[in-house]
Amino acid sequence: MKLYRRERYLAKIRGFYHDEGIIKVISGVRRCGKSCLMRTIAEELMEQGVPAERITYIDLDARGNRRVRTPDQLEKLIDSHPAEPGKTQYLFIDEVQNVKGFEELVNGYRTDGGYSIFITGSNSYLLSGELVTKLTGRYLEFELFTLDFSEYLGMKDHLGKPVDANRDAEFNNYILEGGFPKAAEYDSLADKRTYVRGVIQEIFEKDIKRNIKVRNVSVFNAVRDYLVNNFGATTSISNLLAYFNDVEKVPIRRETLNRYIQILVDAKILYRCSRLDMKSRRSLAREEKYYLSDLGLYFALNTDNRINYGPVLENVVYRYARSMGYEASVGRIGRLECDFVLRDQALDYSYVQVAMTIADRSVEDREYRALERIRDSYPKYVLTMDRLLQKRSGIVHANIVDFVAEERQF
Repeated sequence: MKLYRRERYLAKIRGFYHDEGIIKVISGVRRCGKSCLMRTIAEELMEQGVPAERITYIDLDARGNRRVRTPDQLEKLIDSHPAEPGKTQYLFIDEVQNVKGFEELVNGYRTDGGYSIFITGSNSYLLSGELVTKLTGRYLEFELFTLDFSEYLGMKDHLGKPVDANRDAEFNNYILEGGFPKAAEYDSLADKRTYVRGVIQEIFEKDIKRNIKVRNVSVFNAVRDYLVNNFGATTSISNLLAYFNDVEKVPIRRETLNRYIQILVDAKILYRCSRLDMKSRRSLAREEKYYLSDLGLYFALNTDNRINYGPVLENVVYRYARSMGYEASVGRIGRLECDFVLRDQALDYSYVQVAMTIADRSVEDREYRALERIRDSYPKYVLTMDRLLQKRSGIVHANIVDFVAEERQF
């Protein structure tokens, strides 16, 4: 079957397909679709006329490559695919972090020339230490996320799965199932959940255990489950310490708690969203929120199918904005809070409030009040599940389901 093409990400990378001087790094949580994206790039190169002989694809998670663990072994494998003199060779290495010390070898192929190099890794360990110090300015990271709602609909259509004509019903399905591409292949919700639980275990075994020693796995899992279950909530390390030590009777030190949270962020299970003072444009320490890389992680770890739309809709918007290339922070203006302050690559801002509904006048006033306090001319949005849209103070009120399904820009 032909691969599902994730055009949003391909469009970001196409301009660098033939660039031998820049290593293209595709990062993202495990099983978000990085391998398929790289294979799609290889497909496009062949469609452009690049012969298959000039494309080398190495999957270091494949059974046949399980013994390739050193730079010398990887070099031997790469060189077993002879390059054509004077022609660009396209080198794809999947899960390159499986080879300890790969950085110098990959940089050597870049320095020697003749190779356009693409690599993937499942976590931020790939972009730490040696890669950063040795390849600064010589690589570009393209972060891949699990499927957003528009891609979820596209994937179902690609797989020949029925798509409900009621978009709101499909949106609820998306929330409960999550956006891991492989999960879309299964028909039952139980099978989808089983698959995602397997992904969680794989992340721990391959992306955490392999890189960092977690002495007390049960305490680590308690921290993971708490943060996953309370995504979208303002998180205070002091309050977390008090909760684990005094309520759960789980002894944990501040430095250990900070370390465990950072491990979850590095493994891309969680994304840290800092709080921004909107007057000074400065980040505010110790007032962070954490969002999930995929909502399927929450429902896979819980048996409750009830949807708490407050944090769920925030998570959808956060993930969508990040996938569209925006940086996101929680905004504070005086005592009021703006759910998201977004900044694009041109350093322009937009402001977003997210709510289930603003049918109640008091809720409407609460959601609009922070936006009305912002005096600059950047665009402002209120995103809700409401179908009856309002006009107030020049602020765009949009239906969140339609907004993300139609891939609108902020």
